[in-house]
Amino acid sequence: MLYQSKPIIFCDFDGTITAQETFVAMLKHFAPEVSAQVMPEIYQLRITLREGVRQMLEAIPSERYPEIIEFSKTKQIRPGLVELLDFLDAEGVKFVVVSGGIRIMVETVLGKLVNRVEAIYAVDVTTEGDYLQVHSDFEGDTELMAKVQVMNLYDASEKIAIGDSVTDLNMGLEASLVFARDRLAKYLDERQKSYIFWDSFVDVRNYLGNLWE
Repeated sequence: MLYQSKPIIFCDFDGTITAQETFVAMLKHFAPEVSAQVMPEIYQLRITLREGVRQMLEAIPSERYPEIIEFSKTKQIRPGLVELLDFLDAEGVKFVVVSGGIRIMVETVLGKLVNRVEAIYAVDVTTEGDYLQVHSDFEGDTELMAKVQVMNLYDASEKIAIGDSVTDLNMGLEASLVFARDRLAKYLDERQKSYIFWDSFVDVRNYLGNLWE
């Protein structure tokens, strides 16, 4: 009999773990002019995430990096995350955070919950120059953080995605089960990919609890 590993959950951060789109709000706040031009183009899928996110991040002066950390400290986590993590711990299922945003924001918002997740994959920035410089270990053809590349690092009986927007589209198309809301639900509808609509992590926990009974 072949051994099958447990399912693994791959979860977006911005607008998914956070109740509001934290990374998007940060870009609008610190690079307003570039964001106003670039963001609509990304949502309409006219320019790639790889190109657009890099443009916006690299328009932010390095001296404002400490302000980005302070900006992140005020952001709220979507209800039910702790309950979901408790449930997954009991089931022995790993929870991996995959973010198209920057690592410091993810770690700042999660706080002590960083220790509850299997791993965090996100975009890194450096502040040596006048403007932020972007680095990603998982840069793809169209994405600064190619989430499917991260999924492929893991062997699992089932790969489950949780997301809300354009950065989660490829991940959602690849996953065997998708929890989608907001823009991601619309993109998946257009591509006739089935998904579970969710609002809080309580919904995810309840669905998986029934599924795995």
